[in-house]
Amino acid sequence: MAIMSNSRMIRAFMKKPEKYGDPMTTPRDIALSYLAAFSSGNPEEVAAHVTKDFQNNQMGVFGSCFSGRDLYLERLKGYLSSFRNLHYTTEDVIVDGNKVVIAYHMTAENNQQPLNIKGVMIITTTDGLVSIRSDYWDGLTYLKQTGIGL
Repeated sequence: MAIMSNSRMIRAFMKKPEKYGDPMTTPRDIALSYLAAFSSGNPEEVAAHVTKDFQNNQMGVFGSCFSGRDLYLERLKGYLSSFRNLHYTTEDVIVDGNKVVIAYHMTAENNQQPLNIKGVMIITTTDGLVSIRSDYWDGLTYLKQTGIGL
């Protein structure tokens, strides 16, 4: 049996994954890559981060819950075309096993109105992909910023 020297073992342990999907990618890396994909504006890029049986739980005022990557991809097309220049800034990240909780600040433009919304996502990862997302966001701020109903 070959024994690895301490310095080689430390370098192997500390080696960062080179690409998304690498088996060494952590739940934190997966969740942050998923959020970053929204900035691309590309529904396929976002949907590539989720499992086939993905569960999307929107818990805001206009929230809806559904399952399936194919349906998610269809809904992403409308969402990303409505929310231009979408960007999530991570304010805090908590990891517990395969669950990642991210406090975020989302900025975007909706019907030429700037949006600044805070929220929290609870993301569950399975086999290197996002399997469940529960998104809790401030719907009242959205209504105020867009002038809908107020």
